[in-house]
Amino acid sequence: IPSRCTGFTMSERTPLLHYRLSTNSLAFSRLKSVHHSRPKKLSTFFGVVIPTLLSMFSVVLFLRIGFVVGQCGLYQTIAMFLVAYFIISMTVLSVCAISTNGALDAGGAYYMISRALGPEFGGSLGVMFFLANVCSSALYILGLVEAIVATFGLPEAGSLQVLPAGYWWSLLYATGILLLCLLVCLVGAEIYAKASFLIFLVVMLVLATIFISFFAVRPRTILLPAALPVHNNTGPQPPNMANFTGFKLDTLLGNLDADYAVDYTTGTMMSFATVFAVMFNGCTGIMAGSNMSGDLKNPSNSIPRGTITAVIFTFIIYNLLSLMVACSCDRILLQRDYSFLRDINVWNPLVTVGVYSSTMSAAMSNLIGASRILYALARDDLFGTVLSLAKKTSHNRNPWVSVLLSWFLVQLVLFTGKLNTIASIVTIFFLLVYAAVDLACLALEWASAPNFRPTFRYFTWHTCVLGIVGCAIMMCLINAIYASASIAFMLLLLLLIHYLSPTSSWGYISQALIFHQVRKYLLMLDVRKDHVKFWRPQVLLMVSNPRSNVGLITFINDIKKSGLYVLGHVQLGDLDTLPSDPLQCRYDSWLSLVDHLNIKAFVNLTLADSVRHGVQHLLFISGLGGMRPNTLVLGFYDDCTPKDKLTDPTLADATVPTQDPEDKRPPYHFPALRPSNDGMGGNGKVMGPQEYVAVIADAMKMLKNVALARYFHQFDRTSTISSSPGKCALYVDVWPVNLLRPDSSSYVDTCSLFLLQLACILNMVRAWRHARLRLFLCVEEGRSLRGSEEKLGQLLKELRIKANVYTVTWDQQVALHWQRQGEAGGDYVNSFPSNATRLSDEYLSAVNRLILEQACPPPAVRFLYLPHPPADTQHYTAYLRQLDLLTKDLGPTLLIHGVTPVLTTDL
Repeated sequence: IPSRCTGFTMSERTPLLHYRLSTNSLAFSRLKSVHHSRPKKLSTFFGVVIPTLLSMFSVVLFLRIGFVVGQCGLYQTIAMFLVAYFIISMTVLSVCAISTNGALDAGGAYYMISRALGPEFGGSLGVMFFLANVCSSALYILGLVEAIVATFGLPEAGSLQVLPAGYWWSLLYATGILLLCLLVCLVGAEIYAKASFLIFLVVMLVLATIFISFFAVRPRTILLPAALPVHNNTGPQPPNMANFTGFKLDTLLGNLDADYAVDYTTGTMMSFATVFAVMFNGCTGIMAGSNMSGDLKNPSNSIPRGTITAVIFTFIIYNLLSLMVACSCDRILLQRDYSFLRDINVWNPLVTVGVYSSTMSAAMSNLIGASRILYALARDDLFGTVLSLAKKTSHNRNPWVSVLLSWFLVQLVLFTGKLNTIASIVTIFFLLVYAAVDLACLALEWASAPNFRPTFRYFTWHTCVLGIVGCAIMMCLINAIYASASIAFMLLLLLLIHYLSPTSSWGYISQALIFHQVRKYLLMLDVRKDHVKFWRPQVLLMVSNPRSNVGLITFINDIKKSGLYVLGHVQLGDLDTLPSDPLQCRYDSWLSLVDHLNIKAFVNLTLADSVRHGVQHLLFISGLGGMRPNTLVLGFYDDCTPKDKLTDPTLADATVPTQDPEDKRPPYHFPALRPSNDGMGGNGKVMGPQEYVAVIADAMKMLKNVALARYFHQFDRTSTISSSPGKCALYVDVWPVNLLRPDSSSYVDTCSLFLLQLACILNMVRAWRHARLRLFLCVEEGRSLRGSEEKLGQLLKELRIKANVYTVTWDQQVALHWQRQGEAGGDYVNSFPSNATRLSDEYLSAVNRLILEQACPPPAVRFLYLPHPPADTQHYTAYLRQLDLLTKDLGPTLLIHGVTPVLTTDL
């Protein structure tokens, strides 16, 4: 037993400990030292509630609440908030469920999705979430610039202008604000949390004064800011004054219904979708607390409580504020002055401070969130060396390179110039991520994995589905083109990660879902409903050593016709005398072999005291339900020297997989080949001829079809099927007659028809579709050659099998048989002579030569009739010797015996 099989104690082999024990102890110790040197300090309030509130309050609260009510009216505004909060509430429930199902690390939503759905979905959606945070940070900065210009720069008015205005000036102001955010984020999460708390106090104070102002401020007329000029506008000029009326029923009635107009900052006509896109940005901050998961004391406890608290609080504030605005401000004021809350406040500068501080905080929150997501992506190595620089951290573990890369991308987005321009993109990105979080939770719930037991139980698969559907509908309503492009980009990333990233140890939800569905459908697969019309080969191929059986393994993969394919192997030994199961550590090598050969097969290994008993075990237990092997394939028992067709034999003794990425050794490790023969008998063989034939007899007793494969060490699939029909045709020869029984030359028994079926199946495979079937009919001259050929041709027509029929006279060979018969006398017993010497070597050699004479051009493979083994076990050796003489030097040959009907002419 290899050392790696016996080096584990029982406790070390448990899945939980095996998952926790890293193969790289140095990396584990470094990770441990990091956790000790950097304790998580942020509580629920400081780490989740405050960042989430500030992200959700910012631009929409101070600069766009009037815009939403003025364009949509109070009814549609409340409906928008209900829809938006319904969507995010479904997502919040999913976030709470996932975050309470285990330990969370840095990366927030990306960490949840990647560990739930696997690296492909996690990586692609992580990139989308990163871009959403980047664009959202730019959106808040542009909102802040808009507020600054509205306060200190009035380019179109004749009044005093403190700051110059224009596109490039706005870009300069945005760049300066972004640099200030960068400095805070470079210092680290702790200074950000402290700054956020101060900003939170300011925002709450401003919010209180806003509500007080609706009651304390008297009605007044407000000067409106200048609007963008509208080309070809011959109508009346828009008013430059609007009214704050205080609480009046007429004002409320005038603001109930929608009245979509042109946005005075962009000059574009508004609609429900465009307004919803702007408004929804006030709801996209629900992940701000999740993004800080790596900096929280207890993320599994803090994220659900903090996020739900912030969502409920903001929902109440938004609806109360919308109602007060609709009752006290006329429609013109709401549509033409996005900074009207400052004009109606008891102390105007206070609202300005609130706008500046909240938008600055939201911008920093998204910037630091983007950097944490990028750092998590880089640390997981999903994109190889592309993000290797983003792994670098400072002495206090702040990912400063990720912060710089995020800052650079935000700067690029700032060139768009207008808040409403990028609002749709940001909203779609966030909706896509929210739908992914719901999908992750839905997949975990549907997979019914025992380890998915979150402490937060206020969710069902219905809430996940509603969240996914809601996100999908709103994405299409906002902008179908942007939504389609975002999904296409995500799918492209998914494919890139799937094919380029290394295999992860996170666990794949797809495996759990597949298991769940396969189990369900296996229970529905009823063997009592099997019918010959839908028969397909389900093969158990016994492999002694894959090094010498590559050709046979690949050939059987072609002949299985979408059926079950199992690679079986018997390890000799007694578990009572062994410290542990020696097979467990060998499965990885066999599965790697399946991947390397690109075949669709299962692997089943067994431990037994003999090969015969091991094959019996596998025939009894292989498969599940209605998917069980119906055909046993064995290598032929002969004296051919095995050849290593798998890899360099110098690597044959390797038992421990290497961890060195530069090591080019294959991931599979099999023992060296024996000096001679193929591993079935003397001279290194593990079984004798008597036991070999007994295995064949056992399979037939179990009503399994049997195939013996000889000379497949000469078979190379690539070179065989690459020959084009124009240069060198590919032939498959079928001899459907029992050549060991020349007195019974029937070609319509169950076994003969089974040969025809397998040959036809091989011809249906795409790689073998250009091959030609040649069917050889052995007849005596005294019989009607033409009649026999016509009958066989008619049978092939009824069976829809396309093959060329060739009649072969074998009078000379039959004469040798009858000559020996006359000398020995006696009858046949069970398809085998009672006298083992009745079939002479001369007859068998003559039939062998007859087969070789028909091989012009030589076929790629031959299908021959395999007779039933004799009833008398004393004749097993003679039976095997006759098969050896019959198939000598024939090239790749399958001796086939069928026991079940597989063909039908019925519809």
